[in-house]
Amino acid sequence: MNLELLRTFLAVHRAGSLTRAASHLGMSQPTVTAQIRTLEKELGRQLFIRRPDGVRPTGPADQLARRLAPHLDALEAVIETEVLQRVPFEQPLHIGGPTELLTVRVLPALAELVAEGLQLRTVTGMPDELLDGLLAGRHDLVVSTAPPRRRGISSTPLMDEEFLLVAHPDWKDRLPADVAADAGKALDSVPVVAYAEELPIIRRYWLTVFGRRPPMRAAVVVPDLRGVLATVVAGAGITVLPRYLAANALEQGELTVLHQPELSPINTIYLVVRAGSLAQQRIALVHQKLLTEARSW
Repeated sequence: MNLELLRTFLAVHRAGSLTRAASHLGMSQPTVTAQIRTLEKELGRQLFIRRPDGVRPTGPADQLARRLAPHLDALEAVIETEVLQRVPFEQPLHIGGPTELLTVRVLPALAELVAEGLQLRTVTGMPDELLDGLLAGRHDLVVSTAPPRRRGISSTPLMDEEFLLVAHPDWKDRLPADVAADAGKALDSVPVVAYAEELPIIRRYWLTVFGRRPPMRAAVVVPDLRGVLATVVAGAGITVLPRYLAANALEQGELTVLHQPELSPINTIYLVVRAGSLAQQRIALVHQKLLTEARSW
């Protein structure tokens, strides 16, 4: 049995799609389809059922994948280790995530590895788009702000981001001492700065803390939380930001927290890779470095 057929089979099983597997392997989809058919013929059983959104593995395919994965992943690791021993970090590592988190936390955390020869290529975007790219082989690692529920990937909780209701300190004197009274209605007429018209972060905070949807429209929309931060620091209004992004401004007195609820809204951030790819040394090193650094975030 050709080892290449087994490698292609495992890629399709993990990706759940002939197209995504072909992109990851650097092959055409007809080639991948032909290899799967050849393997099915050699094994004498069907491995995948075609669906509108990809392929679904059969029971025999799941059994074969469980038996093959540890051995093929180990073989990939041996090959990559031999390459890296000759030229450390020979290939760039492609990492995706939200702009703010990559900029403020992830890239600074990897500076030491970059000094040792790691090459990084970054891309920003929304979770679904980034996870599609991960499965297609365009990214090696993704920092996801949403729980990744897909076949063929492995995720590890990286950190919990806590959301804070913040404003310039001047607003402290303009608002009631208890802004949470009467479900936060004292805030209804205050200008709000957001990164999207739908107020996603603010809406989540209002629902969790005040038990209702925010009735206001955004006074300012900036599609970058760093821009939201700068606008609020300048005194334009109030907003909700993750603590990691607001921390420096809070320490320097440029921002103040308007309300400290008993239970602040929390969102878990995940570190996501393709299943089996942690056998590759450069991915494993970056993965472990981020998990270690995140303990202090």
